[in-house]
Amino acid sequence: MQSQMVSGQAETSPRASTRLYYLDWLRVLTILAVFIFHTGRLFDTDGWHVKNLATYAGMDIWGDFLTSWILPLFFLISGASIFFSLRKGGAVQFVKDKVLRLLVPLAFGSVTHISLQVYLEARTQRGFSGGFFEFLPHYFQGLYGMGGNFAWMGLHLWYLEVLFVFSLVFLPLFLWLKTGSGRGVLAWLGDFLARPGAAYLLVLPGALLVSVLNPRSLFFGSRDWGNWALPMYIPYFLAGFVVVSHAGLQQRIRRQRWWSVAGVGVAFIALVVLAGDEPVFGTPFYTLTFSLYGLLSWCCVLAILGFGIEHLTFGTPFLRYANEAVLPFYIMHQTVIISVGYFVVQWAIPDLAKFVIIAVLSFAIIMLLYEFLVRRFNLLRFLFGMRPLRRAAPLVAAPVQAVPEKT
Repeated sequence: MQSQMVSGQAETSPRASTRLYYLDWLRVLTILAVFIFHTGRLFDTDGWHVKNLATYAGMDIWGDFLTSWILPLFFLISGASIFFSLRKGGAVQFVKDKVLRLLVPLAFGSVTHISLQVYLEARTQRGFSGGFFEFLPHYFQGLYGMGGNFAWMGLHLWYLEVLFVFSLVFLPLFLWLKTGSGRGVLAWLGDFLARPGAAYLLVLPGALLVSVLNPRSLFFGSRDWGNWALPMYIPYFLAGFVVVSHAGLQQRIRRQRWWSVAGVGVAFIALVVLAGDEPVFGTPFYTLTFSLYGLLSWCCVLAILGFGIEHLTFGTPFLRYANEAVLPFYIMHQTVIISVGYFVVQWAIPDLAKFVIIAVLSFAIIMLLYEFLVRRFNLLRFLFGMRPLRRAAPLVAAPVQAVPEKT
């Protein structure tokens, strides 16, 4: 990643051109958290495509905690990545890259392996008794969630579609902040948030949004998108762009990491105290509850960022490998978990053993598919949003010069 900016001016120190390895590490660790969360979905009390016979309320609490920060952190990292990707070309190249990296794998997944998730859901919850290939023609009948089967948003791949939309909608703003007269605004904003405690003011946009977004609205208020309404991700997305633009803000987040941990504890305890009946939209209790959930989220994100900036400042061959694998891993993981889980939850063994077996088997299958199929063939790399392998330059033999004979 390229140089950071401080107070609107590019840094010129050697550290300015250093890759922000902590973002790569956090991207890898967060996708592992997503994997653990989705494995747990087989055992929580909420509806899902495939479920274990016994479900546990404790898994709901664990899942609510994970969803408070997983996708917010992903959107923040995505916003940070845009700051650097805009240095590599103009708007046309940026849009082309987003189409290849986001829309191509979304479309490919929606018409291929996502159908297996819908099929297993139909078998376990909708009374379908035929085989997968018998179901396949029905997959393209109607839209999933609207009485049909076709998962037009790719089920868990909705993140790719939403990220694509966010990237295009906010591209003019990002270009203005990065290359136009908005550079001064970006610098001022970074300076302001770098003041002691100011970063915690980032919770305010979410508190305002949660008070006006009706959860009955399918797209703009429903909390079915990773336990959040879609507009709630916008402040994280924009914040990622600002954070990596300003070295002083990053260092302030690092220094305040333990205060962020304390904020996590305070917000979590407050939510436990308030736990009870489902809050009713439009009431002060609803706004208070979900504002506290937003505070929990921001404190988690800032704490994770702070510890990442402090400790994850190094690169390794493993990190290079894992960072490239993140997108294919994300694309495949839920289909594999549900497929493995469909069989394992039927076994007569303890549920904890089921969880471990599903996690281990699913992880192994995903990595085998990635290593021996996706990673090695350019067609699959293209369909999974990866850049093509570079062909080695052919070796050209040096011309042989004639040696004059001795006389």
